Amino acid sequence: MSGLAQLVNADLVGALLLYTTPILLAAIGCVFTQQANILNIAMEGMMLTAAFFAIAVGAATQSVALALAGAIASAMVMSAVFGYVVLVLGADVFVAGIGINLLADGVTVFLLERLYNNEGSYTPTTFPTMWQLALPSGWANAPVLGFLYHALNGQTVIVFVALLLVVVSHIVLYRTKIGVHIRATGENPEAVEAAGLNPTWLKFLTVMISGVCAGLGGAQLAMATLDEFIREMTNGVGFIGLSAEIFGNATPIGSLIASAVFGLANAVADRVQVIPSLNVSPDLVLMLPYVVTLVALTLAMIRRRRARIA
Repeated sequence: MSGLAQLVNADLVGALLLYTTPILLAAIGCVFTQQANILNIAMEGMMLTAAFFAIAVGAATQSVALALAGAIASAMVMSAVFGYVVLVLGADVFVAGIGINLLADGVTVFLLERLYNNEGSYTPTTFPTMWQLALPSGWANAPVLGFLYHALNGQTVIVFVALLLVVVSHIVLYRTKIGVHIRATGENPEAVEAAGLNPTWLKFLTVMISGVCAGLGGAQLAMATLDEFIREMTNGVGFIGLSAEIFGNATPIGSLIASAVFGLANAVADRVQVIPSLNVSPDLVLMLPYVVTLVALTLAMIRRRRARIA
């Protein structure tokens, strides 16, 4: 089998879903805040906090449900702090976002040291298995079903929740009253206030929604494959999710497409490293996701500049 054939197969699709999911969840959270005119720089810190508490709570309780609840709750706490500082205290969104990211890094390292005597990582001795899709083994060798089996079998429920959230987010933002209010808040908060609504609370709502998305994304990072927490394990996923939202024009469907592009870059980079016949430099492979991110952001900025000129 050629190197290319080894690369482009069902395993690549499976890796694509695995890498796309946390990026997509971050992007969906950023879509809501961006529609309310808040650039969510703090997504990285929210996801890092969620990843830590997913492992900490899961190890302590041996419950997947409680691990997910801990991840979402911790991310929502960070999002509430971010929202309060920005919307109530009037802090600059960039400064507040960077502050949340630094706080998350500091808190998780502090807790690692205090609780587990290790500043770098924590791998529980026992940990509950994340809920996964289990397809019938008889599908494995079938012509079409075999492809689906190898791509989808073993994927966590969070993967499918993320895909469902794209549809739900689109409906909420473009087919419901609350979605109209959120978008109006981002475009003209004075008009929203004149209509008897509170734009601050609407913006705060979007920040809390982003916290839920960050919680799911952090749980996926920590629990999908390794069941461990590693210092700074988000490794820029929150920022890449923000980039996907920008590249996707702050829409759920556009963000899905952009997230898939970023996820594909990561999946290809991951797969290429285990296929020696491709003879690709490991350094070049590791650069690929970040190069794609820079190209996507550049294209997004060019598109926005042309839109303003037009």
